[in-house]
Amino acid sequence: MQSQYSKRKNFQGKQEGSVEGLPMKIMVVDDSITMRRIVILNLKKAGYEDVIEAENGRVALGILYAEKSGRPDIILLDWNMPEMTGIDFLREIKYDKKLKHIPVIMVTTESERENVMEALKYGASGYLVKPLTPDKFKEQVIDKLNN
Repeated sequence: MQSQYSKRKNFQGKQEGSVEGLPMKIMVVDDSITMRRIVILNLKKAGYEDVIEAENGRVALGILYAEKSGRPDIILLDWNMPEMTGIDFLREIKYDKKLKHIPVIMVTTESERENVMEALKYGASGYLVKPLTPDKFKEQVIDKLNN
């Protein structure tokens, strides 16, 4: 899913959806199409237009290895998915020299302390528990992307 990039400025005068002035590409990996739509809608409302989506870890890996449209700058990842779970996907990319630099934020219903610790151990950059209200999404995801 590719679309035109929006070059909006946020209230701090910083270009939204960018890394050092370049458009930011975000990958959303979640088996729930409804959750993917909610996350993508919130990203677009915040000015992030270049979003790739995948319904599970295996599909996401295929997209990353294909490199057809360039790799994402950050990945928002669910934990519980069929075929390849989020934690298995995280382990896989963090052991790959070409992919390990991509920050991953877990966005999941898994809130047990040991799950959070496992995700951080395998290299997650952040961990957010669903459900995310629009305000919570802005505060916890958009603000991280803008900083």
